[in-house]
Amino acid sequence: MRVIVSFIVGGLFGLGLLLSGMTDTTKVQGWLDIFGAWDPTLAFVMGGAIIPMAIAWQLTRGRTPVLGTAFPAPPEPRLGRNLILGSVLFGAGWGLAGLCPGPAIASASFGGPTGLVFVVAMVVGMMGAPTVRTRLDRTMAAV
Repeated sequence: MRVIVSFIVGGLFGLGLLLSGMTDTTKVQGWLDIFGAWDPTLAFVMGGAIIPMAIAWQLTRGRTPVLGTAFPAPPEPRLGRNLILGSVLFGAGWGLAGLCPGPAIASASFGGPTGLVFVVAMVVGMMGAPTVRTRLDRTMAAV
């Protein structure tokens, strides 16, 4: 049952990305081009995601999910090295490619070879991240 629900929710998420235009790299890059042909529509997409999520965090307090053991905890509010470094890398990749992980996977089926190259590079980066983090942690502990 959990796999079926995951498939439906993932499909709904992908459909939302497609309908909102977030699989179009020029739309995302237009949002980032604040001194050029700026496109503010991404703000509405982000608001359409952030507002329901903020409500969901409130509604899940003290409850147990139907298809899981526990809801994830809200993110840590303090800024740390991992959050800042991850945000910089995510933003750089987003700005250069015009895609973040969700839209990249959604567009891989119709984005041609460049979309597939991006997804492969993203997966390689995700697989290598724990090793890089361990090395950074060791380096910082030695200082």
